[in-house]
Amino acid sequence: MIRHAFAAAALLASAPLAAQPVTQEDLQARYDRALAAGYKSLFLCGAIASDPSGLRRTERSVEDYELTGIYGALDPMVRGLEHRIERGTDGMIEYVATDWAEDMPPRVAEYRGDTGCALLPIGASLPTTEVVRGMRIDRVGDPTVYPLEEQLVPRVHQAAQQALGHTYGEGTRTTAVLIRQGDVTKGKAFAAGFDANSTQRTWSVAKSLAATLVGAAVQSGAADVSQSAGLGLGDSDPRRAITIDHALRMASGRYTDTPGNRTDPLYMGGTTVNESALDWPLLNPPGTVYRYANNDTLAAVKAIDGYLAESPPIALFERIGMHSTKAETDWQGDYILSSQVWTSAADLARFGQLYLNDGMWHGARALPENWLEYVSAPSGPQPDNGFGYGAGFWLFNDHEGIPADTIAAMGNRGQYVVIVPSMNIVIVRRGEDPAGSRFDIVAFTRDVLETLR
Repeated sequence: MIRHAFAAAALLASAPLAAQPVTQEDLQARYDRALAAGYKSLFLCGAIASDPSGLRRTERSVEDYELTGIYGALDPMVRGLEHRIERGTDGMIEYVATDWAEDMPPRVAEYRGDTGCALLPIGASLPTTEVVRGMRIDRVGDPTVYPLEEQLVPRVHQAAQQALGHTYGEGTRTTAVLIRQGDVTKGKAFAAGFDANSTQRTWSVAKSLAATLVGAAVQSGAADVSQSAGLGLGDSDPRRAITIDHALRMASGRYTDTPGNRTDPLYMGGTTVNESALDWPLLNPPGTVYRYANNDTLAAVKAIDGYLAESPPIALFERIGMHSTKAETDWQGDYILSSQVWTSAADLARFGQLYLNDGMWHGARALPENWLEYVSAPSGPQPDNGFGYGAGFWLFNDHEGIPADTIAAMGNRGQYVVIVPSMNIVIVRRGEDPAGSRFDIVAFTRDVLETLR
């Protein structure tokens, strides 16, 4: 009996680590490290690949801005994880790999040309150079097409400069401001190392870009916002009643893992849109409850994937001079247009101008007539945070000193594109605000508009 007991103890001592009991705290800590490593790889890859010249977004710049002040448990660990950047013989980035566990491969984000960088799933092997090169489909846009005209006005320029300090939020970090009226820049401001063409991630400003791509699909005849988004497992599935319009207005009625901008398994864990965004159950009749969730935007984009296969986002971006803009995908090729787009302040100014033109661009219609009216209409259930919500855009409603027709694309860490049709104004503010700080876009917009009246 004693001999058998010693033998059993020896077997337990020699068992692999995976066979040992682990606590929920141990699992969470390990998962957090995997997420942090994925976050680091994807942001380094996305920023550096979006600026192949290396003149604006360097490795140091990304570490100082994108990799500081992030949320939760990830912030203290992300900068301490070791990473390496693999480049091809031409100097172009191939992938970024970040170590996180001795018994697992590094977290890898690989460069895929026109669609930027894709985060591979946890446990994936390092890609080969041949595979990455085979995915490149880069197109070089002409930066002289649709240049931004500039006529700086001292009081407007001064208002832009105010955003660089802490006037509009303690601890905030503004990287770029463009104030434009009548398609002319009247004021601008940039943090050291940034300019109008520096690329940063849009975060949820991408949701407004997604609504714009839906508009392009409608204009082409490939989609109708009143049609089913195609969710569910057949016509008898009640989720088939969810329309593209419901999804754009955050009114699908579905439960999703988290409200707001936290979709960690997709954004940092390397899962896919199909796995993580589409199959959540219905809790409320579609169109009756507002709940801001990344997964609704992802469902709206998935509903037009046939159109995007023929006319990818870069086709619209290049058409309107957004040559610095890349929409990223998951590793299976579905666009993550709830957040993962890299673009510049100048490109976002062109995006805002497209709406001031009601979807027209240099004499040709890119979006349906009255698409601005559609995205601006609060026709669905509304949030209770002081703003309204249209179809992929926030609505300023009745804020004092700001016209009621003002709409905005807004994203995490202080990304804003404010569009004021009645005054022919676009205000772009880019930032990397640390978690817990908030740039007061209402006060800034009010002050800027006062200088332009």
